[in-house]
Amino acid sequence: MRKLIFAATAAGLLGFSGNVLARDYISIVGSSTVYPFATVVAENFGKSTPFKTPKIESTGSGGGLKLFCAGVGVEHPDITNSSRRIKASEIENCAANGVSEIVEAKIGYDGIAIANSRNGTTYEFTLRDIFLALAKMVPDPAGGETLIDNPYKTWQDVNPALPADRIEVLGPPPTSGTRDAFAELAMEGGCKKFEFISAMKKQDKSKYKAVCHGVREDGAYIEAGENDNLIVQKLQANPRALGIFGFSFLDQNTDVVQGSKIDGIPPEFESIADGSYPVSRSLYYYVKKAHVGSIPGLQEYNREFMSEKAIGDEGYLTDKGLIPMPRAERSEFQQAVTGVQVLTGLD
Repeated sequence: MRKLIFAATAAGLLGFSGNVLARDYISIVGSSTVYPFATVVAENFGKSTPFKTPKIESTGSGGGLKLFCAGVGVEHPDITNSSRRIKASEIENCAANGVSEIVEAKIGYDGIAIANSRNGTTYEFTLRDIFLALAKMVPDPAGGETLIDNPYKTWQDVNPALPADRIEVLGPPPTSGTRDAFAELAMEGGCKKFEFISAMKKQDKSKYKAVCHGVREDGAYIEAGENDNLIVQKLQANPRALGIFGFSFLDQNTDVVQGSKIDGIPPEFESIADGSYPVSRSLYYYVKKAHVGSIPGLQEYNREFMSEKAIGDEGYLTDKGLIPMPRAERSEFQQAVTGVQVLTGLD
């Protein structure tokens, strides 16, 4: 459970409220995965209320949180979208810059797909395959408990049951929440299949993380930027390549790309919702409480985003690929956001 308190004070508004007229729209940055969901909400909000349509920039989760935490005032964003939960270090950075009250809004779930062109091979991976194909350092194929630079060139090198196609994966950069989640869920999920690496977690946690999250830099993994639509386009142009992006982009492009099974489970709405798909994650956005009541329409935007008509079981965001939270969990976050409850720590 999240640790929350209700904060009724407006101490964060000091030195800010006098500058409100400098900006009459909501400024949003952050995750490319959450971007299409936020865009739909913003468009509906702009059409159905007297407020201006919010301006949204796709900067990546890490980049968005850096901008969000830079300070309070109209020159700083009001909201940042994130495809991972905020880190303790980011909360500390926010506090150091006067952003001491943050409201956490969890909007639902998403899966991370490994997809390729429908004109290409159909793949079925294990988490172990993914780690061996994309990690910077891997166990020596000759045996023993030695780590070496990744020698694998083709998928068949990784697993004889896979095609002999060259390993070529287009994925997000380090600033992306999708990259963080993929490293934690897929890469580490395969990494810990090796007992001697798994044991490393207790002996040297930093080394364990470096091994399990480290992505190769020899051209097999290609950083393709924060634009997931661009990755889809590149997969169409290169049927031999695979791409890593959120389920919503797969769901919206099933006519041109196909998702790979991971550990026998396809990336589908039902498998993500029930947790059986192994590379599933939560999606969030964060609100600067000091801006609520000062930036026109900010709290009204929150109510729209967290409403049943948006994130509910039959909400309009499910048509865009968002996986709804169970009703009880959804209600908890709806109450927290509309009540402007402030995040006070991470579990």
